[in-house]
Amino acid sequence: MKSYTKSQLAMMAGVSLRTFSRWTREHAEELRAVGMTRHTHILPPKAVKIICDFYGINPDDP
Repeated sequence: MKSYTKSQLAMMAGVSLRTFSRWTREHAEELRAVGMTRHTHILPPKAVKIICDFYGINPDDP
């Protein structure tokens, strides 16, 4: 897993950035534990993995 921005992950998931932000709020505790806050722009790999696992996002798909 590598780092991605919130915008990149939202685009991969096919949702708006606003919807993506709502998703991350639902899992704020788990994401804070790996170093992500609501102001984090570039998400650390551990946070990307958690988000991808929760929402079925495959960043390796073109």
